[in-house]
Amino acid sequence: MKVIVMTGATSGIGAEAMKHLTQQPDTLIIAGARGRGRVVPKGTEIFPLDLSSLKSVRSFAEDVKRRSGATPIDTLILNAGATFGGNKQKTVDGFESTFATNHLAHYLLARLLWENMGNDSTILFTTSDTHDPSLKLPFPPKKLIPSELAHPINTSYQEGMRAYSSSKLCNLLTARAFETIALADKRRPKIIAYNPGLTPGTSLMGKPTAITKIMLPLVAYPILHLISIFRPAYSKNIPSRAGEALAELSLGKVTIPAGRLYASLVKGKITFPAPSALAQSNNAKDLLWKESAEMVGLSEKL
Repeated sequence: MKVIVMTGATSGIGAEAMKHLTQQPDTLIIAGARGRGRVVPKGTEIFPLDLSSLKSVRSFAEDVKRRSGATPIDTLILNAGATFGGNKQKTVDGFESTFATNHLAHYLLARLLWENMGNDSTILFTTSDTHDPSLKLPFPPKKLIPSELAHPINTSYQEGMRAYSSSKLCNLLTARAFETIALADKRRPKIIAYNPGLTPGTSLMGKPTAITKIMLPLVAYPILHLISIFRPAYSKNIPSRAGEALAELSLGKVTIPAGRLYASLVKGKITFPAPSALAQSNNAKDLLWKESAEMVGLSEKL
């Protein structure tokens, strides 16, 4: 039996990916989600998981270990993501909610389940191209100071927008850190950072207002379509294709070029561009790992 563990499986691109994951024979899918009474496909089991609580992440990891028993994990998909309309909201642990939910929780979960990963297994982090200043967006991070992301000093509107893109940079850097560790591990887990690109129609941005529902299709999307003619990264993807690509990558159905881990969905096709310069910084990678370990109460050494 194969075991797939997943966050963000009950909505958005995660729910679309599940349609493909559940078609795999002899496979158990363990998904974490808040609340009860969720309807999930056959072969899927839901365990409680609140990514805004480190205690809940630890509890979920123990549930996964108990359920999978001696069977190693084949695929760990860290897909869940959220925005909170700014960077003022804090979790029960006292960290800024976007940073804690998108980065710290997944960092902790990957570390807690690392020893349970099987030979030739896969860990996939869902990231975003919003981390990259080359897109000329107003909010990609130009520096990485983990302590300020965890406990923001500046809570302006722009910094609130930057909280999400910074958390996605953290996902990419964490993927790179695990890749470094994997190279020295005999099991050699494969590490992937996946950018689904601009994908309207998911629950990431929460429930849209009436004005947003009108302005997006009439103004924003036509403008983005024009820009995408010259800058393909601005093109829209649809949730079904973004989810399908997530499944293809996590199941090993796509060959990843040597030396690459960043996969980006552009106009429905999986590409392998270089991430931002900051995402490639070893100093940033090591600093984030060190401070994240301190925040979740773990040793730096895996």
